[in-house]
Amino acid sequence: MNSIAIAVDDVHRAAEAGAGIVRETPVLSTRTLSERTGGTVLLKAENLQRTGSFKLRGALSKLNALGDSCAAGVVTGSAGNHAQAVAYAARARGVPCHVFMPESAPIAKVEAARGLGAEVEMVGASVDDALEAARAYAARNERVAFVHPFEDPYVVAGQGTLGLELLEQVPDLARVIVPVGGGGLVSGVAIALKSAQPAIQVIGVQAASCAPVRGSLDAGKPVAVQSALTIADGIAVKRPGELTLSLIERWVDDVVAVDEDEVAEAMVFLLERAKLVVEGAGAVGAAALLSGRTPAAPDGTTVVVLSGGNVDPGLLGEVARRHESQAGRRLVLLASLPDRPGSLARLLALVGELRANLLDVEHIREGFDLHVRETAVQLVLETRGEAHARRVTESVREAGYAEPRAVR
Repeated sequence: MNSIAIAVDDVHRAAEAGAGIVRETPVLSTRTLSERTGGTVLLKAENLQRTGSFKLRGALSKLNALGDSCAAGVVTGSAGNHAQAVAYAARARGVPCHVFMPESAPIAKVEAARGLGAEVEMVGASVDDALEAARAYAARNERVAFVHPFEDPYVVAGQGTLGLELLEQVPDLARVIVPVGGGGLVSGVAIALKSAQPAIQVIGVQAASCAPVRGSLDAGKPVAVQSALTIADGIAVKRPGELTLSLIERWVDDVVAVDEDEVAEAMVFLLERAKLVVEGAGAVGAAALLSGRTPAAPDGTTVVVLSGGNVDPGLLGEVARRHESQAGRRLVLLASLPDRPGSLARLLALVGELRANLLDVEHIREGFDLHVRETAVQLVLETRGEAHARRVTESVREAGYAEPRAVR
C-alpha cells in the first residue's frame, strides 16, 4: 500500500483483524454541548476502548499484517497510548514488546505499558526522540519489527475502523472533529467516512503548543515545530509524517488549534457534564467546539472523537483545582493579623459566618513585611461562585484583615 492506495477496503480488512478484541465504543449524547454550540453534538467515547485509547485499532492491524515476521518481537516509540496498544497487541499474539518513551511521559502510561508486559525505556524529551531510539533498536535487532504510531498504512487503516463504526452509529452524520498528533487517526477516519459519504466534513484539532500540521500543509512538506510542551501529551508530535500529511491534505477539510486553557476547561467540562475522564489529547475536539475554534454542523449531527482517557490523576486534580479557582468556587486569601491568641479564631469565625468552607490554613512568617507582633495566614476556601467569593474577600478586608506587603 502507499498513500494513494489506502482505501476503504483496507479499513474493512483492519476491522477484521481487530474483531473480538477492539470494542465498539459508544456514542453519547451531550445536551449541554449541543445547546452551547447550536447544533446536535454527540461524543464518540473512544476513551472507553481497551487500553484507554483508539491506538489499539492500528496496533492490531499492523501486527496482523506483520504475521510471523514479528515472532521475535516488536518495538515502538510513544508518549504512552501507542505503547500500551502495541504491548496489548503483542501480548495477544504472544510476542515480546520493547517500548521507548520520553522522560516526561505520564507515570500512569508508563506503568500501564509495563503492566501489559512491555519492556520500557525512558529516553529524550519528546515522542520524536523516542521514535528515533526505537528505530535504532530495530536496526540493531534486525528480527524485531518496528511499529510506527502513525506513519504506516496498516496503522492508518486500523484507526479508520473508528470511522466505520460512526457510519453505523450516526445515520445523519455531518461533521466529525478529530484530535491530530501524527495524523493517523484523522486520516484513517476521513478515508472511511468520505469513501462512503463524501459530504461528511472531517475537522482535525491540534494543541497550539505543538501544532505542526498547518505549517506543514502550507509548506507542502513536513515541517517540525520546536516545542512539544502541552497537557495534550498524546498528540505532542513535533513533525507529521509524509504519508499522513499527504492523506490529511487529500481527505481532511480543515485543521485548527486550541490553546492550553481551552484544553484544560474541556477536560473539566467532560468530567463534570458527561462524567467522562478524558486526557488532554482526547479533549481537544471538545475544546475546539467550546471555544468556537470550529462550529457544530448547522444540519445533521456533529461527532466529537474523545480519543483517549489515560490521564495521570495528579494532572486531572490540578486541572480541576484550576477550574474551581477560575469559576470562583475555590478562593485563596492572604491576610495579616496580630500574633496573639484568638486572632486566627476570630478570622475563621468570620469566614464561617460568611458560609465559606475552610479547606486549608497555613501560617506564613517569611517573605512579607510584617511587624514583629504580626503573622500572615493563607486560607484556602471553598465558595459558591464568583459573587460569593467577592463577598467573602470584601468582608474580610472590611474587618481589617489586610493583605501583608511582600518584602522587596
